Amino acid sequence: MNLQTAEQVQKAARLIRSGRVVELGHTLEGGMPFFGTRRFDVHLKQMFMNPQANRRGSNEEIVITEIGQVGTQLDAFPHQTIGDEVYNCNKVAEISSRAGFTKMGVDAIGQVFTRGVLIDVAGLKGVRTLEDNYEITVEDLQQAIARQNVRLERGDVVLIRTGWDAHWGTDNARYVRTCPGIGVAAAEWLIRQEPIMLGSDNWPVEVAPSKTMPHASLPVHQIALVVHGVHLIENMRLNDLAQAGQSEFAFVMQPLKVKGGTGSTVAPTAIL
Repeated sequence: MNLQTAEQVQKAARLIRSGRVVELGHTLEGGMPFFGTRRFDVHLKQMFMNPQANRRGSNEEIVITEIGQVGTQLDAFPHQTIGDEVYNCNKVAEISSRAGFTKMGVDAIGQVFTRGVLIDVAGLKGVRTLEDNYEITVEDLQQAIARQNVRLERGDVVLIRTGWDAHWGTDNARYVRTCPGIGVAAAEWLIRQEPIMLGSDNWPVEVAPSKTMPHASLPVHQIALVVHGVHLIENMRLNDLAQAGQSEFAFVMQPLKVKGGTGSTVAPTAIL
């Protein structure tokens, strides 16, 4: 996020031509896919009737969930570790408390307004969705970029379309069991372009399981979040954006200010 300067914001704003807003986030609901033991429960409270003569009723709900790790979500740096360390060699024990992390929580990220770029790998391959476990390579990314006649720039949010969200809400078990995504080499190549964030329409951004490191657990998470300080956005909706036919756009997103949180459910948008 240090790469989001005032000049970067102005440059992104100049990309807005038609004013069309394309939503990139899924609706939060109990029927969406969940990884592991995560959950999302909404409990509607009984309507409260205020005592005044105008009979104003009030409705509210209680939501029980891992607010940073369900739906379309942003990963903050403390979400992942290498051993007992998070980004910038901070020890988990030294920056964690019962009420959250004391450094690098999701509340410190703030408003994201920068240039966004869509890399449509599914479109490159001419398929609705890439195959299970398909590892996106550097060559795939470069070919898609050339096909779309777009370039990556310092400070971008880079979104990779796999088509995997076709299974969202229709085959949730398959959605979280495995997925296509970027491999280690592709992630390292993208990070060398100095993006602010990497996002995708699958649950971990990367291919799962890893082809390069088959005995490792989500190595791209460690490479991006722990080693290089690049945030990840998971479970995005990218089909509408791909159909719009515009590869660069103004990207807007505001994480919830959960003090010391490891992530946030988000509702990002592309403004064309």
